[in-house]
Amino acid sequence: MAVTAALVKELRERTGLGMMECKKALVETNGDIETAIDNLRKSGQAKAAKKAGRTAAEGIVIAKVSDDGKTGILLEINSETDFVARDDNFLNFANGVADRVLSTKETDIAKLLEVAMVEGGSDSIEETRSALVQKIGENIQVRRSYVVESEGLVSAYVHSGKIGVLVSMNGGNDDLGKDVAMHVAASNPLVVNPDQVDQATLDKEKEIFSAQAAESGKPADIIEKMVLGRISKFLKEVSLVDQPFVKDPDTTVGKLVKAAGAELTSFTRIEVGEGIEKEEVDFAAEVMAQARGQ
Repeated sequence: MAVTAALVKELRERTGLGMMECKKALVETNGDIETAIDNLRKSGQAKAAKKAGRTAAEGIVIAKVSDDGKTGILLEINSETDFVARDDNFLNFANGVADRVLSTKETDIAKLLEVAMVEGGSDSIEETRSALVQKIGENIQVRRSYVVESEGLVSAYVHSGKIGVLVSMNGGNDDLGKDVAMHVAASNPLVVNPDQVDQATLDKEKEIFSAQAAESGKPADIIEKMVLGRISKFLKEVSLVDQPFVKDPDTTVGKLVKAAGAELTSFTRIEVGEGIEKEEVDFAAEVMAQARGQ
């Protein structure tokens, strides 16, 4: 039987394994999906696949910058528990993947998983990940990677392995870049400059401020001025250059950078688990269900 894309898709859905593993298993069984599943179970890969359905919202963020300071990467790899996120096996895997992201500049996770774990090696990142899942006993996922390239300088800051930031600047030095990246980690700005806030966000904020101002009962012209004032304040709050610098609130980030003869061009900030819906576990109910034999 021919190994079709539909068969590979079905096996992936039933096992949670990667495309290459599924295709290989089907080739070995001439397209017999049930035998392929049995073989995968025997080899232990299906055991790892079962864990793929469990929520992995803990983990680590890693940042790396090239020797010339022109390229930086951010990588998030997730685990089910923070305990595993501190395990040496997990950390070695995560740092190895980060090295490969920096060398390949690959941000498509599906393509990244097919890359050799070690340059010139035979095992892919996905094969190494699957083996690690079997060894550790938790779902581990390579979630996302970002690459920032600059004509000037890229600086990185990671806070406790949970928040990672890359900052790109023209001029200045790495110490300044790291300070700005640390500020971004702490203050989480929306944009570099006020004019980068999109119109949809402005319209939404204006609608909210208008509704709030209308409750004051003041005349329309006064309300309009109130709304404009709130919008101006909002833009300063979300724009990196206008935020008070965390190390010295008497100056703004923009003034700090300008004084060093530099210019901020971009920043990228990610946080472990953001956007992942964590499963809430009622342990009391779980114990009760076990006691009742459910």
